[in-house]
Amino acid sequence: MSKKIQAIRGMNDIKPNETPVWQYLESTVKELLASYGYGEIRMPVVEQTNLFKRSIGEVTDIVEKEMYTFDDRNGDSLTLRPEGTASCVRACEEHGLLYNQTQRLWYMGPMFRHERPQKGRYRQFHQIGVETFGIATADIDAEVILLTARLWKMLGLQDAVTLQLNTLGSNEARAAYKEALVAYLSERKDQLDEDSLRRLESNPLRILDSKNEQTQALLVDAPKLHDHLDDESREHFDTLRGILDAAGVKYEINQRLVRGLDYYCKTVFEWVTDKLGAQGTVCAGGRYDGLVEQLGGKATPAVGFAMGVERLILMLDTLELVPEAVLNTLDVYVCALGDGADKAALLLSDQIRDQHDWLRVQSHCGGGSFKSQMKKADKSGARFAILLGENEIAQQQATVKDLTGELEQQTLAQADVAGWIAEHIN
Repeated sequence: MSKKIQAIRGMNDIKPNETPVWQYLESTVKELLASYGYGEIRMPVVEQTNLFKRSIGEVTDIVEKEMYTFDDRNGDSLTLRPEGTASCVRACEEHGLLYNQTQRLWYMGPMFRHERPQKGRYRQFHQIGVETFGIATADIDAEVILLTARLWKMLGLQDAVTLQLNTLGSNEARAAYKEALVAYLSERKDQLDEDSLRRLESNPLRILDSKNEQTQALLVDAPKLHDHLDDESREHFDTLRGILDAAGVKYEINQRLVRGLDYYCKTVFEWVTDKLGAQGTVCAGGRYDGLVEQLGGKATPAVGFAMGVERLILMLDTLELVPEAVLNTLDVYVCALGDGADKAALLLSDQIRDQHDWLRVQSHCGGGSFKSQMKKADKSGARFAILLGENEIAQQQATVKDLTGELEQQTLAQADVAGWIAEHIN
């Protein structure tokens, strides 16, 4: 017997009983983004490897350890996208969407990183991303944060997440701070963990968000990034905070929040939660004014974020915030028995859809006794079952049974069934 083929570790199927929650989250996000005037962009999942090396940074964990990279048949190095921002910038620049224009864009889809799979974190994972281009002022930073705050309210998650906020300043200010931080830590190398020692040479700012307790204790007396900020970055950050304060959005300033990608500057933020065990990030982003130029385009201010779909799904399930109507994917199940019953059931189902296209109707197929069909109707989660026997078919009638038991069984003319169900469905 041949060995059964299974999915690759960390790359999961999303089963039919799970997809309604995904569709609920995705449709809620689409509705929200449309209300803010954001347009959807769709990029390929495979890009040239150099795109991510140039944008993310060659000494980041993603590029060094986590990318799925391979040579194609032409010998070109390709990579399954580990994040969406670089791909979005590439697409916008390639199609001339940035020159003397502003853009508010969003995308949704799978990303790939070779990490150790764990709850809420997978090797193929899904992100919803928002990217804005051509606006240098702090009001757009505020808009993308206000947008996410509104999403949490729509999903019922507003009390389960906390906004952490920081500013990294300009590239010049950050370079000056980096020198001061490296000087401080170099004198204390013997107290650094192995990962921080490696980052000291390659990406010292990442040491600030080290999970090592001894390293965090060492950083208490380290130079502070905010002491090295330039005036423009301070003003930008103050303006952002003023808008958030006026809008009633609460936040915590976290000076050790630096984000893991090289291209960030000025504003960075994360929405974090402790509802999944250890504190985890469900949405993160910031400003990346230098990335377009870094990838060969004209200098373009930009700010955006990405949120992890799997973690949000996990939160909605854990906190039982998925509306019951989302989980019930059917309104009506049509059962039929007798000569011509299958045909009659299909025609009546379509007649109901014609009259009320929002009703979700499934017609039983494959025959079987009324008892077995009713078991399937009960299992389907539908509110109503329609029963079609030979007498009903002959008289152009149908019996409607409320599977919750709240309403009495009705025998109606087939032409009246859709209206009666629509009236009583809620």
